[in-house]
Amino acid sequence: MSRTGNNPIAIPEGVTVAVKEDVITVKGKLGELSQEFSGANVKVEDGQIYVTRPSDSKDHKARHGLYRSLIFNMVEGVSKGWVKELELVGVGYRASNQGQKLDLALGFSHNIIIELAPEVKVETTSDKGKNPIIKLSSHDKQLVGQIAAKIRAFRKPEPYKGKGIKFVGEQLRRKAGKSA
Repeated sequence: MSRTGNNPIAIPEGVTVAVKEDVITVKGKLGELSQEFSGANVKVEDGQIYVTRPSDSKDHKARHGLYRSLIFNMVEGVSKGWVKELELVGVGYRASNQGQKLDLALGFSHNIIIELAPEVKVETTSDKGKNPIIKLSSHDKQLVGQIAAKIRAFRKPEPYKGKGIKFVGEQLRRKAGKSA
């Protein structure tokens, strides 16, 4: 039984949902998202979205919760938006942006310049005595997460000193160094 899939999704004010055959489109103040689905039935009634499955086969059970979560993320995204914050930990690690270009200095021989998608808004803050922070925000949760993971992959946090790019609030497993 899918506990996630059985929960209805409340549609907030200012969000419109349209279901046509096997595509659901969600529009809100922050943007518009659409998602194809198969192996699930989607109904919009009384300001709520209901996701049901046609049978109790293993495949339909798996997709039931998946599509409910994807639709919920779309509704939340177009109404409130999604934010990911990355922190650069390390001496000389810097981040700056000009529009949609993110410039990262991560200890390599050259700076890394990333051109971000127009749907993603980027902010960088560098306060004296604090680590630089990159703030990514968009209405598309999958896109924000993908870009954040791509940026983090340039310098993953290492377990000894904790240097690298990490998510704000992420707990790192630290190791003890060599004992002298």
